[in-house]
Amino acid sequence: MSDLNEIGSWVRENLPAMLADAHIPAASVAILADGEIFTTAAGILNRNTGVEADVDSVFQIGSITKTWTATLIMQLVDEGLLDIDAPVRDTVPAFAIGDAAAARTITARQLLSHVSGFEGDLFNDTGVGDDAVEKYLATIADAPQLFAPGERFSYNNAAFVVLGRIVEVLRGTSYDQALRTHLAGPLGLTHVATTASEAIMFRAALGHIPGESGDEPVPAPVWSLVRSNAPAGSMLAMTAHDLVSYARMHLDGGVAPDGTRVLSEQSVRAMQERQVDLPELGLMGDAWGLGWEIFDWEGGPVIGHDGGTIGQNAFLRMVPAAGVAVAVLTNGGQTVDAYHAITSRVLAALAGVTMPALPAIPETPVEVDVDRILGTYSSSVSDSTVRLDDDGRIWLDRTMKGIFAELGPAPEPVELVGWTTDTLLPRTQEHGIRMPHAFVGDDGSGRALYLHTGRADRRVDA
Repeated sequence: MSDLNEIGSWVRENLPAMLADAHIPAASVAILADGEIFTTAAGILNRNTGVEADVDSVFQIGSITKTWTATLIMQLVDEGLLDIDAPVRDTVPAFAIGDAAAARTITARQLLSHVSGFEGDLFNDTGVGDDAVEKYLATIADAPQLFAPGERFSYNNAAFVVLGRIVEVLRGTSYDQALRTHLAGPLGLTHVATTASEAIMFRAALGHIPGESGDEPVPAPVWSLVRSNAPAGSMLAMTAHDLVSYARMHLDGGVAPDGTRVLSEQSVRAMQERQVDLPELGLMGDAWGLGWEIFDWEGGPVIGHDGGTIGQNAFLRMVPAAGVAVAVLTNGGQTVDAYHAITSRVLAALAGVTMPALPAIPETPVEVDVDRILGTYSSSVSDSTVRLDDDGRIWLDRTMKGIFAELGPAPEPVELVGWTTDTLLPRTQEHGIRMPHAFVGDDGSGRALYLHTGRADRRVDA
């Protein structure tokens, strides 16, 4: 306990300065060790109102919600209601995408591990009613298939909406209610909001996004993404304490603090087992399990997930062998800086884990096969063109689409330099980080088939 108190005191004392340095309006941190939870918070939740953050403030956890959806799915497996290796259509006949053959074979396991292969960043608005998830399925009926199911990893939000619909069908209720009945309730969580109307009952953080100029982010124009994407992480908000309490159940073999069995030990283990390896992406995990991200860090493995909504970013890491977890919830700015500073120190002190440094430009950039990577790659989020200038430098031009084109100014061209054989880094940072850009696959003529930044954007030029 003394180690937890010591590292907790360090976080509490240094958090305000970290937020100022990284231009983060507010953050909340929770640390679990030896069965005890430490919490602290600092900053301003909403620069429109000046309300200060405290440990009872709720922040959106974004895509960390996907692990909650995965847990709900594995509860159905425990009860014998679902076979995750059977076609999704056995449970949800309405499931359809652009490739009819793929739709007939895709399984819940493939959805859980992001290998189903269809385009997944589809934030289609189907209203705010309890039927939003059900209605969403009809809107992805023409979603293109990027690759054969099971072939490779590509992060997929829509896949988790489909999983949410499986939960609704088998539970006979809305996704939000299933989450409350089968997770938040049994875990005794008190500060969980599944919608904006619930979040307003608490001291709630508003996201902040880059302004037209300067380093300081400005309040976002809306609180959340659309409700249809709730199972993927568009709305769920909670305190850092409640998020770590949820993680504690996964560290304790599926048992809540009061002894309630929430998930079987077998399913807890299955969720943390490697399902697919990732390209060398630096910031993301080395592999994916059933919902969980897996990091092969020295002293690990470490299990976790990140979340990003409109101006809010959340980070959760846990070390099963040590019974340690840490959550960092933020509402704008260069959030990765604070996450990395806090999490690296916590995991080193309490679990003996060494986090790798963030991706950085090498002193001597790696030589790149330019002919392999030049071209245009496309998704529902953006079109990305990789080109050479007259000096032989590599540039990425990105045009945002849909809702993403409405959130902030258009991206400036970014110079890319070699980091590894197939992965390049931007020369300039964005939000305090350099996002690795991996070029994977082969289009049959020696050129990369995908530009991979977690999502596999397919080459579209001839």
